[in-house]
Amino acid sequence: MRTSASVAWLYPLARRLHFYAGILVAPFIAVAAASGALYALAPQIEKIAYSHVLTAEVTETRLNLDDQVAVSNAYAGQELPVAVRPAVAPGTTTRVMYADETLGESTTRAVFLDPATGQILGDYPVYGSSGSLPFRTWVSGLHRNLHLGEGGRLYSELAASWLWAIAVSGLVLWAVRARRLSRKKDAFLPRRGLRGYLRALSRHSAVGFWLAAGLLFLSATGLTWSQYAGANVSELRAALSWTTPAVSTSLTGSATDSSGSADHADHASPAAGHSTDLPNALPVISYAKVLSAARAVNIDSVNLEIRPSQDPNTAWVVQETQRFYPTQVDSVAIDPYAYTAIDRTDFAAYPLAAKLTRWGIDLHMGTHFGLANQLALFVLALATLALCAWGYLMWWQRRPRGTQTWGSVPPLTSLAQVPLPAWVLLVIAAVAVGVFLPLLGASLLVFTICDLLIYTLRRKA
Repeated sequence: MRTSASVAWLYPLARRLHFYAGILVAPFIAVAAASGALYALAPQIEKIAYSHVLTAEVTETRLNLDDQVAVSNAYAGQELPVAVRPAVAPGTTTRVMYADETLGESTTRAVFLDPATGQILGDYPVYGSSGSLPFRTWVSGLHRNLHLGEGGRLYSELAASWLWAIAVSGLVLWAVRARRLSRKKDAFLPRRGLRGYLRALSRHSAVGFWLAAGLLFLSATGLTWSQYAGANVSELRAALSWTTPAVSTSLTGSATDSSGSADHADHASPAAGHSTDLPNALPVISYAKVLSAARAVNIDSVNLEIRPSQDPNTAWVVQETQRFYPTQVDSVAIDPYAYTAIDRTDFAAYPLAAKLTRWGIDLHMGTHFGLANQLALFVLALATLALCAWGYLMWWQRRPRGTQTWGSVPPLTSLAQVPLPAWVLLVIAAVAVGVFLPLLGASLLVFTICDLLIYTLRRKA
């Protein structure tokens, strides 16, 4: 079956775009996929490698939380941690985290102790809100920037920026191929009995179809962490009021969320007898009482974090950290003088966009559905590596020979049949995408210039 003449130009355009990305960008995607596959398994490896600090003797007895923190403070030589994560169940440990200027950004020093005996079991740096230990942190850095600092983030942004373009153009090619096949099932499953280029094409096409949705998802969520496109995503979310609500911790003003709106003011419960005449020094505060006050409001998950205030005019925050299904990330700000809530946020009341952002990030990190999520990401990463390998194999099998320069793939300049309105829309779309995704726009411009030069040289030859 022939492609409709009205959209006949779409096939060579998609083919050229897919070809460019496959040859020139696939190495970045392959590196991201390989490191992503390792990160998908990192939580399980972490549990085994650091079991000596993550687990304790199973017992129902437990020291008071204040006593646990006091033991940790004495060991660490600090008076005030930045966060405390109580043991979630018998057989698990309490984690007390401290600021440390010798560690990197978003990294804290964590002291692990047995909640039953107060015995210190270990002392490690942990990274980010996930609290990942050194091995998982190293794998995360490899995936994010190849341990090359901010400049290294460009590799992952380039991969994420092109991944959706590769998936969409690949679907166009798949649809055209599917219409031409006499046996439609060959479009969905690799055909047996083929050899050489046709076998690689059959496998690449069929597997690519089934992976397309996953690749689009990884691209969209991965871009939220990127350097340039990520900043644009943040600005867009702020402009559309899609940001994640946060509790107000100010003890001197009214209860509002972090964006300055009063969306959560109806949840606020002003401290009884509270006065704006606050002391100039932090009081001696009970962690157990702060946690009890938070549980009386909206904290009902065992996975939680207590974040003490670092100054006398700021409330303490207790936040749930359960990001596996069902998501529990409610938080409450506690007045440390009266042990009452001054503000709260509930995940159930989040805007839909904020919920989707939370779920998307957690799915990307493999935490939302636990081991099943991790295995799905691992398989997706390995299959992506296979797609890259088949793509290069196809190019090699039909590589340029003799007077050929780029094989049978037509240059962009051969798309003379593209209607003028379509060209206008394509240019507008390319500029808009290039502004929002700068690395994709810049690389696409370079590819187009190279294509024009190749076309010019071929005509002169």
